[in-house]
Amino acid sequence: MGIDVAELGGEGGTRPTRALVLHPDIRGAGRARDAADALAEAMALARALPGLELTGGDVVRLPRAHPGQLFGSGKIEELKARVEAEEIELVLIDGPVTPVQQRNLERALGVKLLDRTGLILEIFADRAQTREGVLQVELAALSYQRTRLVRAWTHLERQRGGLGFVGGPGETQIEADRRAIDEQMVRLRRQLEKVVRTRELHRAARRRVPFPVVALVGYTNAGKSTLFNRLTGAEVLAKDMLFATLDPTMRAVDLPGAGRVILSDTVGFISDLPTQLVAAFRATLEEVLEADVIVHVRDISHPESEAQAADVLAILTDLGVRDTVPVFELWNKCDLLSPEERAAVEARAARDPRVLTGSSLTGEGLAALYTAIGAQLDGARHRTVLTLAHDEGRARAWLHQQGVVEAEAAGEEGVTLTVHWTARQEARFEGMREA
Repeated sequence: MGIDVAELGGEGGTRPTRALVLHPDIRGAGRARDAADALAEAMALARALPGLELTGGDVVRLPRAHPGQLFGSGKIEELKARVEAEEIELVLIDGPVTPVQQRNLERALGVKLLDRTGLILEIFADRAQTREGVLQVELAALSYQRTRLVRAWTHLERQRGGLGFVGGPGETQIEADRRAIDEQMVRLRRQLEKVVRTRELHRAARRRVPFPVVALVGYTNAGKSTLFNRLTGAEVLAKDMLFATLDPTMRAVDLPGAGRVILSDTVGFISDLPTQLVAAFRATLEEVLEADVIVHVRDISHPESEAQAADVLAILTDLGVRDTVPVFELWNKCDLLSPEERAAVEARAARDPRVLTGSSLTGEGLAALYTAIGAQLDGARHRTVLTLAHDEGRARAWLHQQGVVEAEAAGEEGVTLTVHWTARQEARFEGMREA
């Protein structure tokens, strides 16, 4: 990525980088969220990046965005004085900043600057663990950096070209950098294609196993990983921090009332998720498309819970999640509510059978979630009569192992079985027979 926080922090990165967070509240920008809540989320994002020391955060109210510097000259002078007085080294802007605005602000303030997209990319670059995650972040970062190439100095021209007396400018440094980035992006895409093919092979293997897939989705820090750990006994990182986990995790688990399922924990969503990241992580997020049931985990104690839920649903729609895939909402973190707030939340939830309340930390209300998932999976089952040849002992054993056989009778042609299963189980069984 473009900003080395350790390098900014001084020699050897021994001290944290002092950073200031600014949320531009532009009149008429059409933002539904409260500016103070948006600033709080931006500061939480900043805390999620190691090596930063926040000096504070401000909402900057603007009648309009200045095309060249975002802020007006008076505000810039005020910010410059604050930067110098508080020895600030990095300014984080919670919103989009054009390349020209970024260059001009960095010159005027004398510090490095990151917009919201750049900050989220930095966090993802710090958190990615798997080979696929690292490649996806690198690709997204290069896509972002390509838009940051701004022609600033004519002396960066590398050569003169053209015919006649007036030579053309030749290839500028910007054009050379852009070409180098494009070449690197091509290499990364080729490497990612190999990784994606491997992931698809894993998906195909899972399709041959008759376990339904339950995907956990939700806004970042909603409690998905805590729920995943409680259900599976795994030790996925679960912290009160945005984007505590990035790489998807899948485990087979026996849910009470639902039987054995594949549980998938996905990357947390966030408002204004950079388009570069949505595109880069599409292969990872497509695990959701394989789900038989989606559990949308919501932090119901958060003041912006409704807006967060809308962001999650928008991304699911963008991914192409079918309307036919059942979605349950777990209104999580009810243990953080006051008795009055909890009573009101539970009254609202009671109106919708697909909404459940509870706490992934304490385990409250999760039994009802298991029952709802089990009823959904069982309700989608149908009966089929199969005839297996005598040499298909492996397939017969597989059906018995999964507990879907209701009746069995031996005959001259083979073994006739009555099975009770889901459409996905049937497809996986047929895939196993054909393999």
